[in-house]
Formats: sequence, C-alpha cells, structure tokens
Amino acid sequence: MGIQKDKVKFNVGGRIFETTATTLGNAGRNSVFGAMFDDEWNLNSDATTNEHFIDRNSDCFSVLLDLLRTGELYLPQNIPEKLLYREALFYGLLDHVRSAKWGPFDGNRLLPARSVTGRAPGDGTAIRAGPDGGCCVAHGSMVHVYDWMMEEHPPINLDYQRVNDAGWVDSESIVLSACERLGKGDGGMGLFSVSTGDLRYKFHVKHENQVKSYTAGALSFSSDYKLFSSCKGRSNEYGIGVWDQVTGKQIDFFYEPPGWSLGEADKLQWLHGTNCLLVASLFPRKDNCYISLLDFRDKSNMVWSWSDVGAPITDERRVRDAIAMEETSSICVVNEYEDLGFMDLRRSSGTPRWCSRSRLMKGKMPDEPCYPKLALHEGQLFSSMNDCISVFCGPDWVLTSRLRRSYGGSICDFSIGGDRLFALHSEENVFDIWETSPPPII
Repeated sequence: MGIQKDKVKFNVGGRIFETTATTLGNAGRNSVFGAMFDDEWNLNSDATTNEHFIDRNSDCFSVLLDLLRTGELYLPQNIPEKLLYREALFYGLLDHVRSAKWGPFDGNRLLPARSVTGRAPGDGTAIRAGPDGGCCVAHGSMVHVYDWMMEEHPPINLDYQRVNDAGWVDSESIVLSACERLGKGDGGMGLFSVSTGDLRYKFHVKHENQVKSYTAGALSFSSDYKLFSSCKGRSNEYGIGVWDQVTGKQIDFFYEPPGWSLGEADKLQWLHGTNCLLVASLFPRKDNCYISLLDFRDKSNMVWSWSDVGAPITDERRVRDAIAMEETSSICVVNEYEDLGFMDLRRSSGTPRWCSRSRLMKGKMPDEPCYPKLALHEGQLFSSMNDCISVFCGPDWVLTSRLRRSYGGSICDFSIGGDRLFALHSEENVFDIWETSPPPII
C-alpha cells in the first residue's frame, strides 16, 4: 500500500480525532477500518468526505490509534486493561495489542510475565498452551480454561473421570482424553467448547463394528485435521486410534503388536515431514520404555522402533521423555537427571548416545521430584527439571538459558504456544507465564 495523505475524521463518543489512510491501513483488512478501503487499498470516496461517528470509549480509541501510528502500546493508569481489550476486540485490533505486549517467541529472551494460582485442589495433571496465548490446566477430572488475558472460562467437569491429556483444535474448541470408569463405561475423548465448557461430541472406538468403552491417553493432531490418541480397552482395543477432528468419526486404528506397547503411550507426536506418528510409552507407566514410529499407510510394520527391554537399566539411563527432531532425523530422550540422549532414525537399532548437558542432580533431588519433560519449538529444545526449564540451541544443543521461578515447587508439565511458555508447578497449584519482550521500535 502506498503512502497516502488523505485525512479521515472520527467522532468517538463526542471526541474528534483526525488521522490518515496510512495509519488506518496498519489495522489490516480484518479490522473495522478495513471496510473503508477498496481492493487496492485506496480510501473509499465517502471515507474522506464524511465524519465517522462511533459510539465507543474515546480514551481507548486514542490509545489504539496511537498504537496504529507507532506500533507501541502505552496504557494510561486511568484506563483498565480489560476495558482496552474489550475495545480492541470491537475494532478487530486484539492481535495488534498482543504483538505490542509481547514479541515473537525466543527461549533465550523469555521473561516471567505473571503467575496464576489455580482454584482446583491437588496436583495438576497437564497444562496446554492455546493458539492465541491462552491455556488450559487439567486437575484430576476438572479442566480450567483461560483466555490470553488469563480470564477463566467456565470450567469443564468430567464427573470424576480423570483427564489424561488435552489438546487445542482451535481457539474455540478443545479435545480432552479421559480414563474409563469401571462399571460406568464413559471415558474416551470429547470435543468441548472453550467458551462454555459444553460437550459438542464424543470420539467413539469401534471394534468388530461395535462401539467400545475405552481409556484415551496421549493426544496429537496432524495438519490435515486428523486426531490421534492412544487407546486402552477391555477387549482388543489396544493401540492408536485416528479420528476426523471435524466430524468426530473414527477413520483408522493401529493395533498394538504382541510384545509392544502403544495403548498406554505417554506421548504422541505427529511428524509433518514424514507423515508418521511418534509413540512413546515410558517409565513409570510401563516397566520398560517403548518408542516407535508408525505410518498409517502401511500398518503391517512399525517404521522404526526402540525399547530397553533386556538391557541393563539404571536411573542414569532410564528414559523419562522423548521427542522427534525431523530436521536431524533423530529422536531426543532425557533421563532423570536431565542428561540428553540422541538416537538416529536412519538406523534400525542402537542405543541412545548420552550427553551430559547440565549438572547432574544425583543426590540432590527434591522430596517430590517431577520427571523431566521435553519440547521442541522453532529450532530450540526445552527440558524441564525440578523447578526450572533449560533451553538448548545450536547443532550441538548447547545449554544457553535456564528459566526458574522461586515459587510453586517442581515443574510437573510445561507447554509452548501463542508465543508464550506456560509452566505448571506441582506443589502450590500455580502456573507461570513466560513471554518475550517486544522488539524496540526504531
């Protein structure tokens, strides 16, 4: 869009504002102001000849107009944040406000933004970042959902069915997996509304054309709208189920091979480049660790697999979490002391190549330790250990940063999304929010 000098006049709640087409164009096509331009980003004829009356808060309009002019957000003390967010939502400028409050995600530049104390008793099960900067936290059979302003939506109550995992379909929908209750059936998975907590539909498992009750575990999503979940039933429904996340219909099932573990998987990860699914069943859920890659186009064999069955196992070499790294054709694993191990996916067998990337914590473990978790985001590797999260970068995965808060105890889970990192603590029912400061305006 070329620079235009056309002036536009607004009357907002009785207060007059004048601005230019260039400033309004910064709001984007999907904003309220986008309708004032034609397809070539030229102002419509009536945009410059008429005064546009808007019956909204003039103080907030002034802040948002200044944001469009400068790219910086300055909020006077007399304007509540919630009021500004409400007005930004009306004008279609929430993304602009978010971008001004925190910048693009960078693990080495993360700063603690705030901590949120949960309302549910007991330890948290999982925390999952939403696509727009919000999150959800599972505690037993309850799931608490927060928007990007950390305003809580109505909680989701699964009536004493323990939640095993959660996954965001989009900013309005969330999938929950839960345990089957003996004698009650139930369990499985459901799609819920984020804003109301209402169940939209359930994901059923069929075996020999009969609907079966089952326990759903780890979740993963593919880019072509498929939903994957580990499944454990009473008959032969052990394996990985696949559903259409739009319709809720089951479309495939990978049955668990004899002597292997799929139905009790702790982690699933869809690999977009190879169209395969990483499945990891780990200690202590299982006595041994089983990691495999599945290709649903050929269910006769697993593409790649590794297990520690039959190998001498010590705490220093017992795998606690695993994550696939497509760019290097490898799988990263972590042990109880945050040592990283790597396995080459181009080799059909072998053992992890262990590397001590941080100080060993042997003999210094807290009274209630939490097992390490791994995450990979935009070329950076993250590993939680006790009350901190380590950041590793570069081809050799060098330790570059540590994220630590002094409150809440050990970190039992963390998640990255919406340009934020969320860390859930086990002892004080609290989670932290980490953000990257926005880049300076030059």
